Amino acid sequence: MSFTISTIANSSIDQMFGGLTGVLKKGAAHAQANSIEEEVYLNWRLAPDMFPFVRQVRIATELPARALSRLAGAEMPSFADDETSIAELHERIKKAHDHIKNLDAAALDADPDGPISFPAGGDNEMTLPRRAYLQNMLLPNLYFHVTATYAILRHLGVDIGKRDFLAVPG
Repeated sequence: MSFTISTIANSSIDQMFGGLTGVLKKGAAHAQANSIEEEVYLNWRLAPDMFPFVRQVRIATELPARALSRLAGAEMPSFADDETSIAELHERIKKAHDHIKNLDAAALDADPDGPISFPAGGDNEMTLPRRAYLQNMLLPNLYFHVTATYAILRHLGVDIGKRDFLAVPG
């Protein structure tokens, strides 16, 4: 049985966005229950050289929306990067998810071994087979930034675990 780019991408993104949404809800509740301004959480980082919480969520949402748009030959979505609350981050997740769900699956699945070029920092560009772009660039980066978001919240004392990260019901 073979899997298509759209099937792998959508199932992975659905799960990661579900987990991200769940841990953000628990993070907001934790902040409120402990009388902590959400801004503290939004700006928290685990190390001085890592991106803060808010940027982790921004990357976790923008990256798949833009990468899949590139694969589908669709217009890139625009994100303002101006969220100042967890509620606004929820809106961002929904915007990214809606955009992804509206991409043409046939366009995503076309020529899985064909080349795709993409920006790779600064003026650099990389070219990979489309399937490798999904499996070796998009998904690992998505998992990394969702994991960083989870780790920051966990570090701040939010009661979350693996089931939350994986968006496992129950």
